[in-house]
Amino acid sequence: MTHTSGRSMGSNSMVAILAVAIIFGVAALRTTHAFVIHVDRTKAAAAAAAASKKCAPLHASVPDTAPKILDGVVVTKKNNVEAYNDNNLAIQNSILRIAASTDRGQNSNSVQRERISRSIASLVHERIRITTVDDEGGTDIMIPSYLSGTWELLYSNAQLFRSSPFFMAGRSTCTTPERAARYDWFCDMHRAALAVSTIGTVRQIITSSGRLVNEFEVKVGAVPFLSDVLPAIRYSGGLPFTIDGAIVSTADVTKTMYNEDNLMMEWELFMDTVEIKGSNIPILRNILDANNVALKSRDLSKVLEDTIDTYKVPKPVVRTMYVNDDMRIVKDVDDNIFIYAKVSDSEEMTDYSNVLPDLGVASLLERFNDAVTKIYL
Repeated sequence: MTHTSGRSMGSNSMVAILAVAIIFGVAALRTTHAFVIHVDRTKAAAAAAAASKKCAPLHASVPDTAPKILDGVVVTKKNNVEAYNDNNLAIQNSILRIAASTDRGQNSNSVQRERISRSIASLVHERIRITTVDDEGGTDIMIPSYLSGTWELLYSNAQLFRSSPFFMAGRSTCTTPERAARYDWFCDMHRAALAVSTIGTVRQIITSSGRLVNEFEVKVGAVPFLSDVLPAIRYSGGLPFTIDGAIVSTADVTKTMYNEDNLMMEWELFMDTVEIKGSNIPILRNILDANNVALKSRDLSKVLEDTIDTYKVPKPVVRTMYVNDDMRIVKDVDDNIFIYAKVSDSEEMTDYSNVLPDLGVASLLERFNDAVTKIYL
């Protein structure tokens, strides 16, 4: 941890907090990430992927006498593989249908949320467990290879930004049910206040070294109500300019528990930094891209520890309830559900340097030219 002087730390913290406030309030950029786990990438991954996409039997390209590895479990009987594959495929498809029709759960009702909960319980219950294996050998490694890579949030029964380690850390400071209830209310009001914003991709990058990066992308209309800016124009809509950006949070991940009976893993998150990346707001973009503007939560925690005897650094805990090559399901301390899909094995953060700080004007003019004027040089 780097210790800054009181004056420089104070100024940097103020700039960081101001930047976060601007993006939260003006650009509606909320923090995210969340995290969980994938109980075994195996040598039969290619066959499993083909089975899930083509609905072909998992054992089709593997001799019936050879052992198969699925979701961290060795399966030796053909009928077990077929039943497991069919059950999992049907259950996961039911989850995906609800996730797609409810905008990742944001528009879900109580019936749909209950169906998701039952589907998760079925996935956990139906998991065949003969012998658990880990392709790295053992369960004490930092991050298993099947968990590392890039994941995108498909569904949550809570506000999507609560998948972020930042908001999870905030929740972990609530030590009583009353405080937890107030935090839930705050999160609901936070989303209601930013209802004009559109949440884009909610992404997690998990590295093999035990690093978690959450990327929460949001956009909001730069001029949502034109008549408020130009009263003479009676138009209920706004201008097609948007404020874009992503709140990127980082945390260290440490495995704290592995239950061999139900294959559940528990992880502790230690918040590190919060940054705003890919902002398309002129001038502000240059400030946000500066290296010393990131909100360094550990430095702030150190100050609080040194000044408040009762302060304890928040380290939220998440549980991986289920994982395979395509999907992982996580729960937080309140049993909020977060379901992710693996999109690649890449451990690289998203590069937002190609986002122009022009409020989207350049892309708007380009699309206008392609559709209307068609003038090309």
